Amino acid sequence: MQTITGKIVKFLPRVEGESQRGPWVKAGIVIEYGDEYPTKAAFTIFGEQRLQQCAGLKEGMEVVVNYNPQSREYNDRWYTDLQCITIYKQPQQQPQQPVQQAPAQAQHSFAQQSQQSVAMSEDNDLPF
Repeated sequence: MQTITGKIVKFLPRVEGESQRGPWVKAGIVIEYGDEYPTKAAFTIFGEQRLQQCAGLKEGMEVVVNYNPQSREYNDRWYTDLQCITIYKQPQQQPQQPVQQAPAQAQHSFAQQSQQSVAMSEDNDLPF
């Protein structure tokens, strides 16, 4: 499973059908991702349960998509499908807290300890 984060560009139409196993339903969603060179990718959402996950989503929303790429051959040609496993709205990022600087006194004591250890090693003739 792979993950991608992007903006919803378009919802593709719902398609329903009947197979030997029973009725099925699928739809699609197009996501735009990438900062410098935005790229679009179409994902297939198969099954009523997965389509329900998309109920609250709207075009322009930032989402996270977990998907499986799958390729198949037909008449000596290969077709790739990006099958959506889960899709959800991207959580809002919390504002980052500023990094606190260490107090100057702590930095000074570290410098003093380093100087003392250098002085001690110069007095000692041992190789370690």
